[in-house]
This record gives sequence, C-alpha cells and structure tokens, in this order.
Amino acid sequence: MRYGPGRGLLDLQKEMNDLFENFSKSMFRPMTLRGGNGELGTLMPRLDVSETDNELEISAELPGLDEKDIDVSLTKNVLTIMGEKKMEKEEKKKDFYRRERSYGSFKRNIPLPMDVDTDKVDATFKKGVLTIRLPKTGEAKKEVRKIAVKSK
Repeated sequence: MRYGPGRGLLDLQKEMNDLFENFSKSMFRPMTLRGGNGELGTLMPRLDVSETDNELEISAELPGLDEKDIDVSLTKNVLTIMGEKKMEKEEKKKDFYRRERSYGSFKRNIPLPMDVDTDKVDATFKKGVLTIRLPKTGEAKKEVRKIAVKSK
C-alpha cells in the first residue's frame, strides 16, 4: 500500500469513528465492575425463565457471589433479586505492595405473569447459579385454556 499525504487524516478519522462507536455501545451495556488488574465482571445477572403447568422457574447466573451477598424478595407479582459483589486483592513482596478493591451492586425486578403460592417459593444457590421455583396458585393453573386450531 502506498503512503499518500491524506493517509494520516484517514487513520485519524477511523480512530475517531471507532471511539464514538465504542462509547455509544457502552451506554446501552449492563454496568460492569473492573479491577485494576483487568478483571471484569458483569453486574447485571443473566436470567433464564421457564414455565411448566405447575410452576415458574427463574435461574440467575451470579458468579463470584456467595449466598450471603444475595437478597431475594417477592412483592405482589414482582420478584426482586439484589446482590453486591466485592472484590479485594492484595499482593505483598519484598519491595512491592499492591492492594485493589472493586465493588458493585445490582437489582433485577422480574414481573410475574401469574399469581404464585408465596408460602411455597423456594430459592437455592449452587456453583454461582441462583434457582428460584415459584409454584402457581390453583387459580393460576386453571387459567390456562387450550384452544383448538382449525384449518380451512
């Protein structure tokens, strides 16, 4: 490739376009937690929601958290999952000392599409995954009605 007098300006324009594109993408991304050593953790947990005839099951990925860092509550038909992630790293050597701290919290409100039996809600936490089982009430189970599909 040949070098031309306008080449430097084209490179600068490309870098500026990349900068603005990356900035606009980061505005709509979940908040992140970054330590000084480059470690990165997402603070907005990813959810899987599944439904059977009897219950609704919600699983949330919460790597790096302990069950004591998680708060789950149910108000009316809204399930709330909150948590706080704390990361501290300390390194001591003969002529060197480094200490890094990173903190962040999240809150997810999940509207439930039906009434659930609040006395039988169950939450378990295993290997970084929070699983919440929400049994449907008897009335919510009856609301499901199959509709026959006819061809013409």
